[in-house]
Amino acid sequence: EIASCLVGSEMCIRDRAEAVYLLGDIFDFWYEYKTAVPKGYTRLLGKISELTDLGVEVHFFYGNHDLWQHDYFEKECGMILHPHSEVVELHGQTFYLSHGDGLGTDDKKFKFLRAIFHNATCQRLFSALHPRWGMAFGLEWARRSRLKREDGKEPPYQGENNESLVLFAKDYLKTHPDINYFVFGHRHIELDLMLSRTSRLLILGDWITLFSYACLLYTSPSPRDKRQSR
Repeated sequence: EIASCLVGSEMCIRDRAEAVYLLGDIFDFWYEYKTAVPKGYTRLLGKISELTDLGVEVHFFYGNHDLWQHDYFEKECGMILHPHSEVVELHGQTFYLSHGDGLGTDDKKFKFLRAIFHNATCQRLFSALHPRWGMAFGLEWARRSRLKREDGKEPPYQGENNESLVLFAKDYLKTHPDINYFVFGHRHIELDLMLSRTSRLLILGDWITLFSYACLLYTSPSPRDKRQSR
């Protein structure tokens, strides 16, 4: 579904976009082996490569389903990789960009598993498995994780006082009041919430069922506007 969306919108993106930001969990499971590439995703990676060849920046933030990367996306597809959250300036606005896993939550089980997934020794041990078994294990883990949810769906919005990403953003604003936008993935719900008069939080939804995304629209000043501003 992701490939179809990107393939269908690639002409518009390459003519208009300065950059594309992918905030993780683009793949149900991705593990980068030293000499093997997971089957599938050819059309998606091919279109991303076309965009980067044309000078469109494609930024990839690690998600909790696709954090096991080294340099394949960077060298073969031209993507810019972000293993951690980033604060960036875009057309005069300050953005906090992150996949969002582990932020604002006290779930000890999740944090324990996350620490294992990020551990270099554990990653080396997993790499010793043949890709046939390693990929099958990862994809089955992802499938079972979805089945644990009610009706296999993402839990709905929990409200400002219970939604971990909202709680994180509000707390972060106390020491970083200059953030204009918090943009997250991870929860796979659509949310557009004003946190203050100058700060807004977006959770992007997903490309599996919602096919949702966010755009920052910017119009260059006309020559007349530029003259008036001098």
